[in-house]
Amino acid sequence: MATRFPSSTQKILTGAACLVLGAAAFWLGSPLHARAASARVYELRTYHCMPGKLEALKSRFRDHTIKIFERHGMKSIGYWTPADAPASQDTLTYILQHESREAAQKSWTEFRADPEWIQVRDASEKDGKLVEKVDSTYMSATDFSPIK
Repeated sequence: MATRFPSSTQKILTGAACLVLGAAAFWLGSPLHARAASARVYELRTYHCMPGKLEALKSRFRDHTIKIFERHGMKSIGYWTPADAPASQDTLTYILQHESREAAQKSWTEFRADPEWIQVRDASEKDGKLVEKVDSTYMSATDFSPIK
């Protein structure tokens, strides 16, 4: 059986619901929300592997790194290897999403100090380093980008 409220209480509840919905609609269309979304940054990272180590690096990402990234607020957008040799034999490229540049720095600091990451990295490199060089570029989506 539905609870019936007095007419005045119904008006107050309806008004409160309208106020909450109106505030949410205002926020989603407001410049503040747009600024929060525009603070988001994407990080393009390219790993140049040591000879013969690409498969080991891919396994480390697949089995461990991505989960640790998530724990530290880094969202994986995608991972790629070049289609053509010679880069296809030693290059891994990926994109991460961060809420802001400051959030990215904080996430990387925490990630690098994470005991699980240190253990995974050390175990995967027991026979030598996997990565020779990392290139990193921070990017902001344009106003016409479908990803904004």
